[in-house]
Amino acid sequence: MASTPLPLGSLPETGYVRQSQLIPAIFPFSSATLWRKVKAGTFPKPVKLGPRITAWRVEDIREIIKSGAA
Repeated sequence: MASTPLPLGSLPETGYVRQSQLIPAIFPFSSATLWRKVKAGTFPKPVKLGPRITAWRVEDIREIIKSGAA
């Protein structure tokens, strides 16, 4: 079943989003692909919010969606 990406309006204005909020809701690729893109530098690097919490800045996600680079 194919899912369509959610519009920018579904993201909060500021703050952080976790991987589970990004895939597959916003980006239609796997988590392995996400981490390959981070490693290759084609996707923003995440921020460590705690020992077991990794998240991305919403501003970075909005920018990559607008640029069409994802």
